[in-house]
Amino acid sequence: MRTLRIDLAAQAAGTGVCAVEWDDDVARVTHLAAGADDHELVAHARGADHVGLDCPLGWPDAFVHAMTAHAAAEPWPGGDAIDPDDFRRSLRLRATDEAVAHTLGLTPLSVSTDRIGVTAMRGALLLDQLGRQGADVRRDGSGLVAEVYPAAALRRWGLPDRGYKARGDAAPAVRGEILDALTSQAPWLRLGRGGRAACAASHDVLDALLSALIARAVALGRTAAAPADLLGRAAREGWIHVPAEDSLEGLATA
Repeated sequence: MRTLRIDLAAQAAGTGVCAVEWDDDVARVTHLAAGADDHELVAHARGADHVGLDCPLGWPDAFVHAMTAHAAAEPWPGGDAIDPDDFRRSLRLRATDEAVAHTLGLTPLSVSTDRIGVTAMRGALLLDQLGRQGADVRRDGSGLVAEVYPAAALRRWGLPDRGYKARGDAAPAVRGEILDALTSQAPWLRLGRGGRAACAASHDVLDALLSALIARAVALGRTAAAPADLLGRAAREGWIHVPAEDSLEGLATA
């Protein structure tokens, strides 16, 4: 099995890519780099069995409905809301964002109000290009691509999850701590020549590695899929696949 992780950014320069080959109870990192354009990303994804994409795969239903009404000069949907704050929150956060916030205490960036929305536009184009080539790109993660959130996986696996993306001299040391803890829990992971240094030097590259591991967990059914009552929203909004608490150690032996 080959899993791929894409740490998507609005531009190629900030985009990390990691490919992992899983064989004989060993996971070998075969590609690990930052910087990839859309053509390269599509080519990498088409060669993978499962892809973890660190990017929102859709927008909140309430936001889409509100923007559609506004564009058509129809009444603003929240005008008669009992609690205007709750309504505005529904414009900002998807069902999956609320689920992650409730279970892990981490609130993902809002795809409708934060700058990550620009990245999501690139992600939408990537899904479209893959879909045109015949790939199954269902946004709930049941096809080729699953939405992932590296910080949530770190917290679920009991690894350091704060400060590794910060600016300044401290962040590389935090990334080193994450790598130490990760390789201790996952001795089957082979980073390859220069792999550890690349992850320590760039949070984009480290996130790419983490997402490739989450993609493996998705493939093995060891993540939290959308519950039955949210399947419709997950199909439109996307769904963040958070790995099970005890999933890391067994990823290579399944």
